[in-house]
Amino acid sequence: MSIQRTHINERMSRIVVHNKTVYLCGQVCADATKNIKEQTQTMLDKVDALLIEAGSSRKHMLSATVYIKDMQYFKEMNEIWDAWVPEGYAPARACVEAAMARPELLVEVSVIAAQID
Repeated sequence: MSIQRTHINERMSRIVVHNKTVYLCGQVCADATKNIKEQTQTMLDKVDALLIEAGSSRKHMLSATVYIKDMQYFKEMNEIWDAWVPEGYAPARACVEAAMARPELLVEVSVIAAQID
């Protein structure tokens, strides 16, 4: 049983791979001063980069949990999400309203994906 961890700090690993399954830690936006659409897009850009680094892609996502500061942003967040997820490859997904680690953050996502064979 092999477990690979990358980008490790005292609190977490950004990527963990076990049995060809990729686990990403929660990802947030690049700039928390932006609106929900821009925060969602830059967050998903980070997910893309980590999935590629781990030998996966958005077409190989198994599940995603989206944490949103306020459900008032749900529709706008989903506009970006829906354009980002390739048609026919939507993961199992949950979206919950949650208090964020920093008040300016509007959205966070945690992703599990399969590695590409």
